[in-house]
Amino acid sequence: MISITEKTLQDLQFPTVLETISEGCNTDIGKEKALQIKPYRDKEELMQSLMQTSEYVSSFQNNNAIPNHGFDAITHEIKFLAIEDSFLEVGSFRKIANLSATTNVLLNFLKKFDDYYPNINARASRVELTKDIISAIDAIVDKYGEIKDNASPALAGIRQNMNLVRGKVNQSFGVALTQYNSLGYLDDIKESFVQNRRVLAVLAMYRRKVKGSILGSSKTGSIAYIEPEATLKYSRELANLEYEEKEEITRILKNLSNVIRPYLPLLIEYQDFLSDIDVVAGKAKYANRINGILPTITDERRLFFREAYHPILYLNNKQNKEVTYPQTIELKQENRIIVISGPNAGGKTISLKTVGLLQLMLQSGILIPVHERSETFLFDRILTDIGDNQSIENHLSTYSYRLKNMNYFLKKCNRKTMFLIDEFGTGSDPELGGALAEIFLEEFYHREAFGIITTHYSNLKILANELPYATNANMMFDEKSLEPMYKLALGQAGSSFTFEVAQKNGIPFGLINRAKKKIEVGKVRFDKTIATLQKERSKLEKTSLNLKEEETRAREESKKMENINTKIQQKLESYQELYDSNQKIIYIGQKIDDIAEKYFNNKNKKELIGEFLKIVEIENSKRKKATPKETKAKVEKQKEIIAEVQVKVEEIRKEKKEKKLKPVVEKPKPILKVGDRVRMLDGRSVGSIDLIEKNKATVNYGIFTSKVSLDELELVEAVKK
Repeated sequence: MISITEKTLQDLQFPTVLETISEGCNTDIGKEKALQIKPYRDKEELMQSLMQTSEYVSSFQNNNAIPNHGFDAITHEIKFLAIEDSFLEVGSFRKIANLSATTNVLLNFLKKFDDYYPNINARASRVELTKDIISAIDAIVDKYGEIKDNASPALAGIRQNMNLVRGKVNQSFGVALTQYNSLGYLDDIKESFVQNRRVLAVLAMYRRKVKGSILGSSKTGSIAYIEPEATLKYSRELANLEYEEKEEITRILKNLSNVIRPYLPLLIEYQDFLSDIDVVAGKAKYANRINGILPTITDERRLFFREAYHPILYLNNKQNKEVTYPQTIELKQENRIIVISGPNAGGKTISLKTVGLLQLMLQSGILIPVHERSETFLFDRILTDIGDNQSIENHLSTYSYRLKNMNYFLKKCNRKTMFLIDEFGTGSDPELGGALAEIFLEEFYHREAFGIITTHYSNLKILANELPYATNANMMFDEKSLEPMYKLALGQAGSSFTFEVAQKNGIPFGLINRAKKKIEVGKVRFDKTIATLQKERSKLEKTSLNLKEEETRAREESKKMENINTKIQQKLESYQELYDSNQKIIYIGQKIDDIAEKYFNNKNKKELIGEFLKIVEIENSKRKKATPKETKAKVEKQKEIIAEVQVKVEEIRKEKKEKKLKPVVEKPKPILKVGDRVRMLDGRSVGSIDLIEKNKATVNYGIFTSKVSLDELELVEAVKK
């Protein structure tokens, strides 16, 4: 049973995360719900919440963005509808219609794009989709929140009569205005409005001469505001009609309220659904800001947060344009407790809080800023003891409070618990408090709980080194500048650099030496040894980093060489195929030349055709009928070769142009003789000269011979006899 206390939430600053999420919500109800987020007790509900947030985050990148889900809260309207015979004002019905319309649009969208948002749609599928509420309200109320004229026949008739009477009021008033203005009874402004009624601005001296009702006067008393007698009767008639209109509107609103009242549970569900989606949206926006993802949730007892950021620190540093250093922490059955040591202000507490807060966020359905290959399992409890928790009300000192807390830990701690303790053992005598802290640590260890503690106590560092399934860790420190590096290194305890930091902060060297003499030599030597080992580790880290960079460069160079070798091999194969093809063509050409010479001598066409057909059949017997796919591939390859050849031709042309610019010293052409190894000037095949006659040489290529002009041959120096 998952149960995480309010104290843990406060210790890990979880409410600060919720406040940021709340700011990302659009509605007041959504904001309130975001502030009430708590760790889930049921794993299935938790996974659904995490997947919903993850799906909403994906909507920021795809083309099917989730529609607007903002709405005006109808909490007041829900309360009134729950009261029998009550009725809502016209503006409330418009809010209800908008809420229903927004819900319907969202339900239809999620149903359509179920492949994109299956978990959000699973939540939406529990909500009923109906247009009856919208239809009922739209029949009575227009989009501006006013009652329509045709809301009822009676209202239509009343408003029609009102328009006629208003016309008569204006007409009679116009006649009176013209009459009294011509008599000079009116002030320059002529008319005005009093009590929402049109009146004449009569000069005070003539007020008795104007028939009508005095409704007021100016501040100085020089003007009397009189409604003409002719207009009065129509005004009274209009007032009666307005009263009738008000009564009819009240009757219509009561009827409409009675129509909507049966849908009260559905309206509550609509508001709850939209506010839930608003919270999911708030969590998604927060995840987008902190680069949050959903790591693997496993049943195996393993917590592996790679490149984890503290979200609150990350956002603060981002706002201040400062760097935030990620940490990589792993807890598993064979390494279930980490003891972090090192100097103050080095990042020990932040590392501890990072693990706790991220685990807490994840178990509350919030995505966390870690590497995608991170994974964790769910803890039943997360126990924390962080900071100075003096309790003035209960008259508890820091140490008393911590002992009370440890007692609670001992009651609740088991193999499904993670404990986080900052500055373990402090608050009492170092020797005695350290011994008691050592016993607590052993007890937590034997109960197979996962945990991280920070400490300066040497005995706890030694114990972590002795326990098989516990390990030391330290916050790395630059030994030259004595500045923290904010990087956690597992496997070795860290020095507090007490005296070094004191010296850096200007404490006189003599006082530091006197302090060293006050404590045991063994402790100084132990701390010095740790500090030395830490420095060595820092150097090894730098060397390892350099070696990794060199290895990466070597791997890249090796890949380049492999690519070059592959290309060379492909070119060689292409050139070999081209060479074989040319050799074949030369052989066939030689055969045809022999047949042509034979025909030249005997003029036997039948024998010529027979020999030619024989050559064709022999060559066809070697061919295989290519499939369309193979033919296409061959054509593509030929195009590639042609393109390469064109590039080479361009290079050769360029080289020739450059050579033309330089004076070329022609070498004396060697005299060729029988037996010399030669090749054609534009060829690659090498043969030997068998016979030279009349400036022509018979060259033997092994499988065939050819007669070539001596001017077209060159001597092959490399194989010259």
